[in-house]
Amino acid sequence: MKRDLVQRYSQNPILTKADIPYAVETVHNAAVVKHEGKYIMLFRSHLRTGRSIIGLARSDDGLHFTADPEPFLTPARNGLFADYEEFGVEDPRVTQLENEYIITYSAYSRNGVRIALAKTQDFSRVEKVSFITQADYRNVVIFPEKFGGLYARLDRPHSEIAPWSIWISYSPDLRFWGESQLIMRPVQYHWDEMKIGPGAPPIKTNEGWLSIYHGVFQTMDGSIYRLGVALHDLQDPAKVIGVGDSWILQPEDPWELTGYVHNVVFTCGAVPESDGTVKIYWGGADTVMCVGQALIADLVSLCLDHGRPAK
Repeated sequence: MKRDLVQRYSQNPILTKADIPYAVETVHNAAVVKHEGKYIMLFRSHLRTGRSIIGLARSDDGLHFTADPEPFLTPARNGLFADYEEFGVEDPRVTQLENEYIITYSAYSRNGVRIALAKTQDFSRVEKVSFITQADYRNVVIFPEKFGGLYARLDRPHSEIAPWSIWISYSPDLRFWGESQLIMRPVQYHWDEMKIGPGAPPIKTNEGWLSIYHGVFQTMDGSIYRLGVALHDLQDPAKVIGVGDSWILQPEDPWELTGYVHNVVFTCGAVPESDGTVKIYWGGADTVMCVGQALIADLVSLCLDHGRPAK
């Protein structure tokens, strides 16, 4: 396909540190969902300590966001969560399940990085529930439906044995996870050959579950983070029907090429719309938040008609 599958919003970036009413150095890697007709963005920010917190911003149109006056999620100061969040909380994902919103995020400490799960009903109060991985895991996204009575998630263990690949796991209660399988690997000398990881929670389509993921390519000038898509079977999400052979988004704008981490577009959230489009949100160079729009049918077609095997 010659044309760009993702059309960038002409007024990117849509949220920067200048828009936040408390002191932060970056705004990036945000989850976005719709709640009661409004768009809710949970964004990561670096503090001047170098550690991260999670803030919240709201929007009527998914383009113009206003940040709340206080952070939404910060490291715990006591108890078990304090032991594993002392270095910061990062990269949230949000999935609506039944009448709640389930939040997964990376918790950093001297013991490594592991994934924590929290929940909210209204984005005013949030409850930290449990840690759902040991170290060293990142990029956990939860499907918005059960399969055979079990919740399902995609994740990415930090492992050099099966280098930075995508796995699937299942749970009866969102706390205890198992039946894990490796379902998707990086492809040698491809745009995502160094490592891959789940991005936004999967989107249900007639053809399958559409997953937007990130892939990394190592160059002589450093790593480049791009976005791609994969399609999972509707009944058996461990079965990957196809992976788009080419990326859908790469760093091009100045705020994606240069920043806290150069050459990065990184997504944690996407919102499907009733007109068949999807708003994809991404952090640019780990510094600002951006948005673009794509046709869901085009992304599905990339997996089915211009795809490659998952591993």
